[in-house]
Amino acid sequence: MQDALSALLFLPDTEKTARGLTDTPREIQQQPDTWRNTLTRLDADSARIREFLHSCGIAPGSEVTPNVILAGAGTSDYIGRSLTRLLAQKWNTNVVAIPSTELLTNLDDHILPGKKYLLISFSRSGESSEGIALLHLAHERYPAQMRHLLVTCNAFGSMANFPGIFTVTLDDATNDRGLAMTSSFSNMVLTGQYLACIHESSAYRAIAEKLADIGANLLPQAANLAAELAPKSFRRVCLLGTGALQATAQESALKVLELNAGKIPTLAESFLGLRHGPMSFLTKQTLVLAFLSDDEDRVPYELDLLEEIRLKDLAGAILIVAPRTSDRIQKLSSHVLSLDAPIHFPDAYRPVVDIIVGQLLALFLAIENGITPDTPSDGAISRVVSHVKIYSPTGRTEK
Repeated sequence: MQDALSALLFLPDTEKTARGLTDTPREIQQQPDTWRNTLTRLDADSARIREFLHSCGIAPGSEVTPNVILAGAGTSDYIGRSLTRLLAQKWNTNVVAIPSTELLTNLDDHILPGKKYLLISFSRSGESSEGIALLHLAHERYPAQMRHLLVTCNAFGSMANFPGIFTVTLDDATNDRGLAMTSSFSNMVLTGQYLACIHESSAYRAIAEKLADIGANLLPQAANLAAELAPKSFRRVCLLGTGALQATAQESALKVLELNAGKIPTLAESFLGLRHGPMSFLTKQTLVLAFLSDDEDRVPYELDLLEEIRLKDLAGAILIVAPRTSDRIQKLSSHVLSLDAPIHFPDAYRPVVDIIVGQLLALFLAIENGITPDTPSDGAISRVVSHVKIYSPTGRTEK
């Protein structure tokens, strides 16, 4: 039997065009295959990547490692947020995710005198006004303090061809043609994970292959469940995650907001953070999407929160994404997606695959709302934010 996503892929081309379904469904569906291709590309480029990172001080036994800043705007910022903990643990250094929109206006606030930095930028198109301007600003103010690495899906973008930047370019298939970032998000997160594990790449290959297997199995199940939930007239979506999975919740919230042209308000929070005010967002017309941890110290807090929501009857429905199911989880909701992941599969790697659920929910809500997913905006937002007016810096010099 054909699943709900495959049904969209087999629509006549004329209908796809009319309904704005030419690109987005295909770009969601192709992700597990593109992850395998990205992994192969990274393996082929691994020696060059290791050499660059070693020159920056990121290598086993390095006595002086740089502080690392992960930069991007919108979805590209959530890529960085998905990676901070993993990079910090694997590289044994300070790693922070700061939006390029913040760095452009406040770069000096984040750079400490005498410290070395590696700025890792993520950009689907490499044409973001703020991303390009940030590179210019950083090169002008901190030419000796800061090295640069770019992960992009566009080899021909301005950022990819910026002087003095080390670039990791993904296959053009990941350069989404739809407005919303889908394949580009998951493939750039996977690339960041590969960078984190660059000195143990064979072990990471096994993890990435498992992610691709999980993703391929998840796609039809998640599509059918998203298509089932979409007609239920939810007016709000609350998305919950802990640690790296909170970044997945944030990116999922953005997908629902973008693909539905702002008609469905969203809130992304941590499980424990929800009680401290944001729980007032919940109504009987709210769908709660919960990305459950596989960490035995985290998941009890998460399940307690979901049980409280159910006991108080605060939401219309709860959709749970769990590494594996259990009786306690099944009692919480009839809408459960099990990843069937290995026991103790680290949360830090799951944003690559868990995001599929948020993407599909956003897609089928948009279809239900009569919105064209490939081009959901009437001009408020665009695929590439390249029209921002950039002001010349005041000329401050390197600290």
